[in-house]
Amino acid sequence: MEKLFRSLLAVFVLYFFASQAAMAQSYPYASGEKFVSGIANVATGFVELPKNIVISSGENGVPYGMTVGLVTGIFHTVGRTVIGALDMVTFLIPTGPSVSPPYIWNNFYNETTYGSSYYSIRR
Repeated sequence: MEKLFRSLLAVFVLYFFASQAAMAQSYPYASGEKFVSGIANVATGFVELPKNIVISSGENGVPYGMTVGLVTGIFHTVGRTVIGALDMVTFLIPTGPSVSPPYIWNNFYNETTYGSSYYSIRR
């Protein structure tokens, strides 16, 4: 009887800590990913300027791209850089990316969007 009790106690303890161990493995990944994407967005935020000129020129012509694309590029440059800095500061709160795409080189020919960072922790 004592052997059965010890076995059940061991299974209970392992079951109790298994979910916390799984969560602990994803927390460092999520917070590290947020910190790295923040650094990358601060360092490469200026690439939004030519990116938006190219996107606007391709969709609506060169004069439109050189005017509206330039203004949009300045807006997105400031936005990506500021959000990257905020991600670096708040990396201990592991949320999803606030900028889509999370890195400038992902989906380069898609316009940048800003959204909610209330995603669940990935992985």
